[in-house]
Amino acid sequence: MKRIGKTTIKTCGFILLEVMLAVGIFSIGIIALGQCVDNCLRSQAAINQSQKARLALENRMAQIEAGEVQVGDEKAEELKGMFAGMKMRQKRVDLKAENENKEKLNGLFEVTVEVEWLGSNGDKQTAELKFIQLAIQGP
Repeated sequence: MKRIGKTTIKTCGFILLEVMLAVGIFSIGIIALGQCVDNCLRSQAAINQSQKARLALENRMAQIEAGEVQVGDEKAEELKGMFAGMKMRQKRVDLKAENENKEKLNGLFEVTVEVEWLGSNGDKQTAELKFIQLAIQGP
């Protein structure tokens, strides 16, 4: 065996094999870490879209309760501004409610507001808000 300094060629080959194995294990770890980061970023993007949809629903509910937006038959619209890319549908259904004396309660409506958007991977996402509205009759 040839000797190079105090090591043999066989020992040098073994060290090279150890280094290649270490680099391979390190590479697998980096790839796995990269996939974890990618999943975290996708999850955060989905959470942000969901929060934006909830904000759009809450805004519409406040507009309806304030009388700024009238709800009648089913209606759909494309949202603009910070909610661009979202489609909102709203409808109102007359509630058939009675009090404890079996008298019909008039002016109660169930309002449904729904937002639809495309998720980061292209699938359709929806969020819905239902609430009861009391129609106040003028004098």
